[in-house]
Amino acid sequence: MIRILAIHAHPDDIEFQCAGTLALLKKRGHHITMATMTAGDCGSAEHSRSEIAAIRRAEAKAAAELLGADYFCLEFEDLRIVDNNESRERVTEFLRQVQPDVVITAPPVDYMTDHEVTSLLVRQATFNAPIPNYTTGTATPSPAISAIPHLYYVDPLEGMDYYGHPQPADFHINISDVFDLKRDMLACHASQRNWLLRQHGIDEYLEAQRRWSTKRGQEIGVPYAEAFRQHRGHPYPHDNILGELIQSTL
Repeated sequence: MIRILAIHAHPDDIEFQCAGTLALLKKRGHHITMATMTAGDCGSAEHSRSEIAAIRRAEAKAAAELLGADYFCLEFEDLRIVDNNESRERVTEFLRQVQPDVVITAPPVDYMTDHEVTSLLVRQATFNAPIPNYTTGTATPSPAISAIPHLYYVDPLEGMDYYGHPQPADFHINISDVFDLKRDMLACHASQRNWLLRQHGIDEYLEAQRRWSTKRGQEIGVPYAEAFRQHRGHPYPHDNILGELIQSTL
């Protein structure tokens, strides 16, 4: 059994970008942990920050339960995820608690800073977590992980950087058999429809998910797919364990 951690910035980011892959991994008997950096405390015009955070934590937990996954929130605040020592220690300690073999996270370049800083913090944590002398200031610290885990990045929103340039993928995973579950997981995030309609003019929450999954699927000749890039810089693992676990189309 392989331990998989999917960690992104906000509730619903994972459901948009990699829930299908997580479902395939779960079907193969692997342990899945889903985590968000924030509880989505700025994602409402009607509720207070504490009110919407409670709603969105519950929605994220419900989505994870559909998959049979664990869910955790690291309790950063929306639009206040920053790269500093306290943040690096918090994310590193979380990785040590979870002890993942594979980490899937936000892309380094995306349309908003929360996503990009999440990507940076998670990358730093995967490097730091195996170093025994890197302390996190926690009263009861978890042991260092045994090795740097395999690290993968999901697509940026609509596959674009912030200049509107398409971003390449290293490989695709066919999620056609589990797309209905991916859709059901996103539907758990009911509070986000009104927010996106008001803030971004988007009244197609589930349709946007389907459309992007269809586009990635067309690139490999299947109904629905998700795409990833692997972090292969020194000293990270180079073998594509994620593709091997699912027998993806590379």
